[in-house]
Amino acid sequence: MTNELKALWGVELNWIKNETLRKQTAATWELALERSVLKAEDLNRIPFTLLCGPDLKVTFMDHKRSVVHIARDAGNKINDMYHGELTCDMDVLIAGAILADVGKLLEYELDANGKAIQGNYGKYVRHPFSGVSIAEQCGVPAAVCHIIAAHAGEGNMIKRTTEAYVVHHADFMTFLPFKERLEV
Repeated sequence: MTNELKALWGVELNWIKNETLRKQTAATWELALERSVLKAEDLNRIPFTLLCGPDLKVTFMDHKRSVVHIARDAGNKINDMYHGELTCDMDVLIAGAILADVGKLLEYELDANGKAIQGNYGKYVRHPFSGVSIAEQCGVPAAVCHIIAAHAGEGNMIKRTTEAYVVHHADFMTFLPFKERLEV
């Protein structure tokens, strides 16, 4: 794992107990960074979404880390409180949360002023699709790719797993309040 990746995800990647899945998750981020015009340090300064205006202070990594932490907490509560009748595979859940927006690294470009904008690729291929493509190239299992594919609106067309529901809701509960305050 590169030092850049450790700075972005060192703590959260270590929550994945399965070493193979942890390595696949890290490799997916490394491949996305390799193919992206964005650098790891850009992710700590660009806004987490292009839909909420240029003055948003919440960075891409602020949002990503919060989604992973919220999803992990929710998964633990589900496992603790539903007597085994509803469970979350924590490794799948955490890997899926870490990878949900990895495709955005291919969607975004930087303009002449260093501001994040939607790139040409992003106009044609949304991040759930590019994220799954990159993850599959790194051997990420289908259960995790399902979370990447289903975390955004595209997931409304399919039956989500419990882990995919948790990531979807963690993502949207930390996005929609920003988006909706602009629509008021």
